[in-house]
Amino acid sequence: MTIRVLVADDQAMVRAGFGMIIGAQPDMELVGEAADGVEAVELATRLRPDVALMDIRMPRMDGLRALELLAGPDVADPVRVVMATTFDRDEYVHTALRRGACGFLLKDAGPALLVEAVRAAVSGETLISPAITVRLLRSLTVPVPARDTNGLSPRECDVMRLVARGRTNAEIAQELVITVGTVKSHLSSIQTKLCARNRVEIAAWAWERGLVG
Repeated sequence: MTIRVLVADDQAMVRAGFGMIIGAQPDMELVGEAADGVEAVELATRLRPDVALMDIRMPRMDGLRALELLAGPDVADPVRVVMATTFDRDEYVHTALRRGACGFLLKDAGPALLVEAVRAAVSGETLISPAITVRLLRSLTVPVPARDTNGLSPRECDVMRLVARGRTNAEIAQELVITVGTVKSHLSSIQTKLCARNRVEIAAWAWERGLVG
């Protein structure tokens, strides 16, 4: 399956950069580019991409309004939208998730996370930039004194703590001196043991139990 991606951003250099990253993936194809929110809605409605990567601050219509029209709770056949922006204000994150975003990335998060977010959206998961996740979890959770690791192995605990600190799979692999494939295997096992749907829920579980340190 080829993942068809639409990029919406008012900066031509950003669109070009995202297009190069997408074009370099064997399972992805860039199907359209939009320079503002109005054009983004029109192209997404007509082209029906698998994922739309969308900026927040755009002329004519901002990305949050375009998101609402494409993926809001009243949309019968929503488009999967991942917000990619320079601005990580908490109210933007909350609004985007309420309006149906399948992810929220900072533009400087790097190509690996961008690709991971697109694939996660297609799989029905939500990926948020690790830096934002960690900040939100720190402000929203109050650690409890429990130290039960729910049957996680020592190595799985290492991976879990690094996920909670906002590390990507590649960074975890480098820090623990293991392969990215092994990291993914550990994450799959962790999700099963914790009944977590994604790495955001893994991080929340760790922060809530005071296991991050």
